[in-house]
Amino acid sequence: MELILIIKTIILGVVEGLTEFLPISSTGHLILAGDLMGFNDDKGKLFEVVIQVGAILAVCWEYRVKISSVLVGLLKAEKAAQKFTINLMIAFMPLAVLGLVFGKMIKAVLFKPIPVALAFIIGAFIIIWAEKREHNIRVHEVDDLSPLDALKLGIAQAFALIPGTSRSGATIIGGLLFGLSRKAATEFSFFLAIPTLFIASAYDLYKHREILEFASDAPYFAVGMIAAFFSAMLAIKALLRYISNHDFIAFAWYRIVFGLVVIGTAYSGLVNWTA
Repeated sequence: MELILIIKTIILGVVEGLTEFLPISSTGHLILAGDLMGFNDDKGKLFEVVIQVGAILAVCWEYRVKISSVLVGLLKAEKAAQKFTINLMIAFMPLAVLGLVFGKMIKAVLFKPIPVALAFIIGAFIIIWAEKREHNIRVHEVDDLSPLDALKLGIAQAFALIPGTSRSGATIIGGLLFGLSRKAATEFSFFLAIPTLFIASAYDLYKHREILEFASDAPYFAVGMIAAFFSAMLAIKALLRYISNHDFIAFAWYRIVFGLVVIGTAYSGLVNWTA
């Protein structure tokens, strides 16, 4: 294993883990980090998708009690477990369908630093607008979601097909607009990530299997996933503590500053971002 590649995979794994569940776009950060480190070829892009598995395993571990109770409940045909699972399936479908139809075009046009930076800034103003609205909370726990609520959250998540938007941010802010508590919106975003990112990773692996060299690539993928797992664990715990008495305005300002830095460095010539 080459030391420089190990360092790059660790950096990207940490970036993935720290940003996947915060409303600041992990895909956007990975595109920018990958571009800076020259890790933006087809295999690099595949790596960025697959290491999401590490972050999702962190969610599975953090919510292992809930997940195991749902699995046991399904075996016992319990209505609560069935309802929870059906809601996840409903919420997953909009992104899955739109991703299959428009995914290739979006990757060709928008998976570049400047469009990502613009999405960062636009998304920030949406967060600020959503936070300034009065929140009429009617859903306090994820188990209280209706199928219609799940569909609305799924449609919100689908906006994350635009890199820089943030899958978790779209779902959480959409949840606030639809009457979910911060806790319910955030936790449902975590749970919805499990089928979404597992399936996305498996699909990308299958689609690009011809460019993989398992013996040489597997160690780097493993290092990236391990880094993503541990950094995601930190991010999940920190976010759950944060939302107990804070809003998401701070993340909006971060997005604005980050986006302006990318645009400023591009037009000043300080960084030679991919066109």
